[in-house]
Amino acid sequence: MKKLLTSAFILTLPLVLVAKKPPVYEEATKECVAFNNMKHTANTNNIELKIGKKYRILQHNKGQILTLIEGERVAQRWVDESCFSDKSKSIEKKTSLDSTKKSDAKSSNKETVKVKILAKSTSKQNLLALSWQNAFCQTHQYKRECKSMNIKDFGATHFVLHGLWPQPRNNQYCNVSKKEIGKDKNKQWNKLNDLDLNSTVREELSSLMPGYSSNLHKHEWVKHGTCYGTDANSYYYNAMALLTQVNESTLQKYFKLNIGKQVRLKEIRQVIDKTFGKGTGEHVTMNCNKGLITELWFHIGNDGSNLKTLLLKGKTPKSRCHKGRIDPVGY
Repeated sequence: MKKLLTSAFILTLPLVLVAKKPPVYEEATKECVAFNNMKHTANTNNIELKIGKKYRILQHNKGQILTLIEGERVAQRWVDESCFSDKSKSIEKKTSLDSTKKSDAKSSNKETVKVKILAKSTSKQNLLALSWQNAFCQTHQYKRECKSMNIKDFGATHFVLHGLWPQPRNNQYCNVSKKEIGKDKNKQWNKLNDLDLNSTVREELSSLMPGYSSNLHKHEWVKHGTCYGTDANSYYYNAMALLTQVNESTLQKYFKLNIGKQVRLKEIRQVIDKTFGKGTGEHVTMNCNKGLITELWFHIGNDGSNLKTLLLKGKTPKSRCHKGRIDPVGY
């Protein structure tokens, strides 16, 4: 009898030890899509990790983490390891952009307070693509950033960032590996390498670029940003600074006041001339889809921070669209 008891104790000992091992929880440092599988091909109920919330960690495997989403029917989900990266990595880092801003500020007394000094790039001609998110979502209702859009969202009344594209248009994928190019062209943006963005840029970008939740920022960097001649922080800093100039202008007010109405490119260019100076309007073109204005393209040059200066140095191509409706939020 003693032998049987001893044997039973030895057999159950490992199970006892396993049971006593405390569960591991980690705090999410990024908003990440939580997939059903390691191939990231399914996401039941469109679950995403919430920044600051702690999740139980079940397993680490090949750069991914298996975590537990409590309360979900498919509770075990796969996310990238970067979703639980050390908080110290997300603390804002001092970049070379800081020194550039200081040195440029000394020699740029003519710039107004609202105009941020841009980091210098090697791209001589660029295209700043700004979206009217209401119209984009009207034609892309399946997109993650469109499913929950409402009147309180920034993009409901302001322009949002699509991208900043070095010209000519075939100036793409500079020093990017074939593997990354393949992922990008196959729209596997979630599998593209993470960008080393500081916390300030990342936070602002997630607001000013709604497509951030669909990994648009990774796609834009790989395809266009790599040819801009700066690091990712400076690239997005410049793009957001230019977007802000537009959103703080009468052009944004004009679009907001005319939501639901049809307007002409000629009228928009007149507003741009009054806002940024005579002759700047002809450097802006318009894109439409199904009668809705989806984007404004600002064709700009280099060497400067003020959008007026940059527009006058840009190209004057023909516009694809000459009239369209300014779409309100909602379907």
